[in-house]
Parts: sequence; structure tokens; C-alpha cells
Amino acid sequence: MTITSRLITNEQDLQAAFDIRKKVFVDEQGVPAENEYDEFDETAKHVLILYNDEPAGTGRLREVDGVAKLQRICVLESHRKYGLGRAVVEALESIARNEGLKEAKLNGQTHAEPFYSKLGYRTVSDIFMEEGIPHVTMKKTL
Repeated sequence: MTITSRLITNEQDLQAAFDIRKKVFVDEQGVPAENEYDEFDETAKHVLILYNDEPAGTGRLREVDGVAKLQRICVLESHRKYGLGRAVVEALESIARNEGLKEAKLNGQTHAEPFYSKLGYRTVSDIFMEEGIPHVTMKKTL
């Protein structure tokens, strides 16, 4: 088992990330495709997680008001037992630290709240809905 992560720097990797997002958010969770992809995809930093050299997870990072905002974190359903979610978050946090950011935040689906808590995130909001899915805002000092 080999897990690798890389910053996306080419169109092929970006398309692989978009394909993963489509499978997870659009096909599996029912998010409308027109809402899944936005203007921030052009300027965000994206990571691709490979499992045995096959694309299996992704996420993106934006700097918003001096804070690292982690978004679109997802892993293919068939690969959720291998620690790839942790690899996505750690890759994004590493980029944020390298850019001098001291805090990260994310809007996590409530079912994933325990996962993010294990990675050091603390819940800072009440439950709210995004795309019909309950979420909470979580923060972490980097």
C-alpha cells in the first residue's frame, strides 16, 4: 500500500480531482454539479492523493482573510478505509504552513465531525445546512 500526495500543477491531475469530487459530492451525495464547481477552483491550491498510484482523494485550499480554508475534501468510497482523508487534510495543512498561515478552518459535514476532531479541529459553530447536508465550522491552530 502506497499513499502519496501532490500539489496539482497540471490539467490532467486537476481533471482527476474533479472526477473524484463528481463521484463523491454529485453522484453519491446529490450535490448539483453546477454548485460543486465554482470560480474558486481556478485560484485555489488543489491536492491529489494517490493510492497505489491511482487517484483516490482530493481537497483544495484557499486563503480567506489570512486563514487557510480547507474545502472539497473527499475520498472515493472504495478507498475510505486506508487513511486517505487524513492524507488530504495533512497535505492541505502543509501547504498552508508553508504559506505562513497560522490557522485553518473548514465547513465539515456533521458525520465527519469526529474525523476532523481526531485531527485537532474544534467545532466553532452550530449546525447549518449546505446543499441540504448538515455541516459545522471547525478550526485548528497550525
